[in-house]
Amino acid sequence: MISPAASKALDAFLARHAALAGASQNTLTAYRGDITDFLGFMTTHKGGQQGLSPLTQLTVSDMRSWMASLRSDGLSSRSLARKLSAVKSFYRWLSEHEGFDATAVLSARAPKFQAKLPRPLAQDAARAVLETVELQSQKSWVGARDTAVMTLLYGCGLRISEALALCGQDAPLPQTLRIRGKGDKERIVPVIAAAQDAVESYRRLCPFSIEPASPLFVGVRGGRLSARQVQKVMEKTRLQLGLPATATPHAMRHSFATHLLNAGGDLRAIQELLGHASLSTTQTYTQVDTARLMEIYNRTHPKADLTED
Repeated sequence: MISPAASKALDAFLARHAALAGASQNTLTAYRGDITDFLGFMTTHKGGQQGLSPLTQLTVSDMRSWMASLRSDGLSSRSLARKLSAVKSFYRWLSEHEGFDATAVLSARAPKFQAKLPRPLAQDAARAVLETVELQSQKSWVGARDTAVMTLLYGCGLRISEALALCGQDAPLPQTLRIRGKGDKERIVPVIAAAQDAVESYRRLCPFSIEPASPLFVGVRGGRLSARQVQKVMEKTRLQLGLPATATPHAMRHSFATHLLNAGGDLRAIQELLGHASLSTTQTYTQVDTARLMEIYNRTHPKADLTED
């Protein structure tokens, strides 16, 4: 358990982070969990003392003890780096707010890890997913629903959370959708005819009344469809088609971006469609190699045609 003072400080930090950084609710929830776990460990580690004072006097040794504890629990380097990032953000704010030196925390080094590159599906595999996903349910309306969701992921590049956030008032789908994504950022996404048709097929078969303010995609009991259910149907589809474990719902979004790029799509336009704040994120997301980047550079950069005298 953390002290009331520490809990109050954490609440204030998250409120400020939400206001200034525009963090999503998922990000704030993850931050709260990671920082609460850290403060709980340090409260026990420092002898169960209450108040903020012990937490403002952490040493390098204290940080090493925390990281060693996580390691002994089997936490991966990637997850440990994520937790440390959240803790540093909190302590950077707390040190300014309380006026103490947080060097011991801020200087802690995250373990090195190899970033996992996204693995898009081949075009024929993505097409096979869309054709097969409806076969995973004995109820025709559920099959139509799952097909509609997957078509939005692959055909429009939506995140699962974005597709499941659609409401009845969004249907029938227009030619463009205003999507509110990560960090509460808005973007305009073109909607292909296949996605419009898939959603309408689902709506015709759905046994539940979909009101304007209610979720567009519902579960078998009529409540909002969960991301986990989408993941489960993708697992069944993947096994039926013999696809690798990397064939996830999110991989359909990866595939959308990669296939657009391979077809000659502009990298910055794809960045806008995906809702990425940084072009470097899009480059990683679409597995753009150096040769492909140079090709885009030479074709589009205003200085690319200049030659040396």
